[in-house]
Amino acid sequence: MRVAIVGAGAVGRSIAGELLGNGHTVMLIEKDPRKVRTKSVPGAEWVQADACEVSSLEEAQLATCDVVVAATGDDKANLVVSLLAKTEFAVNRVVARVKDPRNEWLYTEAWGVDVAVSTPRVLAALVEEAVTVGDVVRLMSFRKGAANLVEITLAEDTPWVGRALREVPLPRETVLTAILRGERVITPSPDEPLEAGDELLFITHGDVEDDLKAVLAPAGGAGI
Repeated sequence: MRVAIVGAGAVGRSIAGELLGNGHTVMLIEKDPRKVRTKSVPGAEWVQADACEVSSLEEAQLATCDVVVAATGDDKANLVVSLLAKTEFAVNRVVARVKDPRNEWLYTEAWGVDVAVSTPRVLAALVEEAVTVGDVVRLMSFRKGAANLVEITLAEDTPWVGRALREVPLPRETVLTAILRGERVITPSPDEPLEAGDELLFITHGDVEDDLKAVLAPAGGAGI
């Protein structure tokens, strides 16, 4: 992919390094000349420009990018960049950094944002994922909750331990994508038996997360 990252601070440079390491083409756009440090990410294309200006984005040929990442430390700038990328340059995928969690409600499709990433929220979800058993933990949202990546760790007294996946009545709009068992990553199959402690990763709709929790709850908690 060709990815444009707006904001060449520590966050933007880190993202750029990861993407370059995965074989993608990266363009870093930074307004502040003091942050244009080409040697810090030598494999990236660097553009010194104000990404909130349409003319600057035209010169950078933003329309040739598959993904735009708005990664500045300013929520207002990230929202403007997202809107311009989507409406003026028809970029297929726009990912935006949420600096202040209080502004997260603004990061919607109306502003051109496909995925909003709030570091505090992600960290909280990872903490919950690490210690929570028998409850649904939302790790990430896509399309404003039209699809969520959620995790649930099976308790020892869930009624589904030892039973095949095909027997589990999953809610509508819910797909099991992977089973984490110890150090193994298991591709789900209808005949795969579940074990206590399995971490199940689902793509599901926010409206049915409670239903998913009820299905996989410990014995006596869901009335199965």
